[in-house]
Formats: sequence, structure tokens, C-alpha cells
Amino acid sequence: MDTTLFWIIGGSVAGGAVSVLLAATVAYTLLAGWVPRMVSYSVGVLLGVTFLDLLPEAFEAATQPGAMFGVVLAGILGFFLLEKAALWRHSHEEEGHAERKTSGLLILAGDGFHNFVDGVLIAAAFLADFRLGLTTTLAVMVHEIPQEIGDFMVLLHAGYGRARALLLNLAVSVASVAGGVLGYFILDYAQPLLQYALALAAACFIYIAVADLIPHLHRQNYREELWWQIGLIALGLGTIGMLG
Repeated sequence: MDTTLFWIIGGSVAGGAVSVLLAATVAYTLLAGWVPRMVSYSVGVLLGVTFLDLLPEAFEAATQPGAMFGVVLAGILGFFLLEKAALWRHSHEEEGHAERKTSGLLILAGDGFHNFVDGVLIAAAFLADFRLGLTTTLAVMVHEIPQEIGDFMVLLHAGYGRARALLLNLAVSVASVAGGVLGYFILDYAQPLLQYALALAAACFIYIAVADLIPHLHRQNYREELWWQIGLIALGLGTIGMLG
């Protein structure tokens, strides 16, 4: 195996699976009793990743920035239709449970897009310079851990057990390895598509935060929880802002 490809795969695994395991360690120990309130933190993280990371990257790479708005809009509408289809399929279940379960599936879809792009970025960095590859891998890991903690909180809130949430997140993390390998072989051809993958991931995270998680927060409409919600949303935004 080519040495560069070996490091790309290693970096993609570190940015994906290792980040998931570290996030699970935090989510299942330090934050285990905070799952209901950490939904607010998830909102802040998802919106922070979207507006401070994914969309700026997508627009910076776009040759036609105006088209990105169309991709995000189409993505939001597409995820709305996907959720509708999933809710009809599970119409025999209790409505609230079906909605939470669907939000879990959507967070995995968005995370898959994001992980794939991370893998391609790691590949591009290693192909440019070995030290740049290492620092990019570290940056992806540091950036992914708070997002993955937020994802775990969404999955636990959606009714997934700890083991299943961990296995699903690990399975989705394989997308980073796929992105890294694909980037190694066809980066020159695939690079123009990255902006669209970033925009779709952003659309998914916007939809989950606005359509699924924030309405849940509105149902907890009493003063003490309001301050917790505001504080934890701000903490989620601040975490991504500092890492950015």
C-alpha cells in the first residue's frame, strides 16, 4: 500500500471512528444524566456547525454561490419529504415516538455527508504535505468530538439505546474512510462535488435543529428550563465558534 494512502486511511479513521468513541465516552459518562437538557446543546452545535463551518466552506468553494442557496433549499425540502415518508411508514407507532425516531435517522444521514467530506479534506491535506495532513486530522478530530456528542444526545433522545447509538455512529463514520480513499484516487475530479455535499449536510442539520429539536424545547415552556435552554444553545454555538 502506498504510504500516503496508508496515512490518509489512518487519518480518516481517527477523524471518524476515534472521534465517535471519544464522544461516546463523554456522552455516556460525564453527561449521562443530562440527556433531556443536552438537546439544547445539540441545537447549538448543529446550528454552529452549519453556519460557522459547513456553509462558509461550501460558499468559498462554489463557482456559483447563488446555486448553493438552491441546494440548501432543495435539501431542506427533501429531508422534509423523507421525514414525512418515514412518519407514514411508522404511522402505527405513537406519533411523538415516530417523530423522534425519524430525527435520529436524519442526524445519521447528515453526519454521513459531513464525514465523507472530512475524509476528502484529510486526503487533500496529506497529498499536499504530510505535516498538513497530520494537523488537518487533528483539527477534524477536535471539531468532530463536540458534534458527535450532540449527535449522541439526539439519538438517545430519539429512543435509541446506548449500544445501538454507538454502533450506528461508528457505521456512519466509515464514510470518512470512503471519502479519504476516493479523494486519494480521484480528488481532481471529485473536488467540484464537495460544495454540494457540504450544502446537503448543512440542510440536514438545519432541518433537524429547526423542525425536530427546537419544537421539543418549546414544549418545555417554564422559566427554569428556558434559562438552561438559552445557556446550553449558547454553549453549543460557542464550542463550535472557538474550535473554528
